[in-house]
Amino acid sequence: EVQLVESGGGLVQPGGSLRLSCAASGFTFSLSSMKWVRQAPGKGLEWVSTINSRDGSTYYADFVKGRFTISRDNAKNTLYLQLNSLKTEDTAMYYCAKDPFRGQGTQVTVSS
Repeated sequence: EVQLVESGGGLVQPGGSLRLSCAASGFTFSLSSMKWVRQAPGKGLEWVSTINSRDGSTYYADFVKGRFTISRDNAKNTLYLQLNSLKTEDTAMYYCAKDPFRGQGTQVTVSS
């Protein structure tokens, strides 16, 4: 059974940072491309970033380029998302995903 468990969200001021983690189990993590998506209140699901399994290549949505960094630790079966220079518009539930599965999410709230 695929399980994805996110953690690390919270309340942060604009300009602040957070590090999200996603503990994965039930599949071969090292062979799986993984991604982060988010959903802001009243909006649809939005792709944030992907990291490939083969070569670790990373891809980002334009609105997070230069601010967010996706990474993985295959030895720990864990996916990360470092969020820097956070803006109020980054407020959302953040999910890690391995298509077609998604975790329960971790809430990020950016507010002064």
